[in-house]
Amino acid sequence: MDDKITIIEGPPPTFELVQDIWANGIIESPNLGNVVATRLRTFNGAELVERCHRAWRNKLPIHLEYRSPEGLNQEAPIIAARHTESDDGQLLILWLRLPSDEIEIEFHYGDDDDELDGDESFDDPLDLDF
Repeated sequence: MDDKITIIEGPPPTFELVQDIWANGIIESPNLGNVVATRLRTFNGAELVERCHRAWRNKLPIHLEYRSPEGLNQEAPIIAARHTESDDGQLLILWLRLPSDEIEIEFHYGDDDDELDGDESFDDPLDLDF
């Protein structure tokens, strides 16, 4: 089925709230929503990104299908996609639109402060942990 990308195994995806203005500029919907990003390991990242591009060229939506932490099937519209290589294999990065009532923000405190070297920008959606 080309109208969705399904997470078959593994834990539910984690979503990071995107604060960049470009993300809100590409949403074409009468409903307000928040743009989030998620990173997923995959074996066929280029093929999945091409599936998104094919849907968008045909002016069709494409969704990410995943299980929530409660085990319920969820879907979210994909608004942007890219893939990259990492030391662990291929990584698929998806930007999604989620309604505000589906977003829970978690703040993590601890000894992780020494991981920040002061040069990191919180404007990059992939540096946030929500």
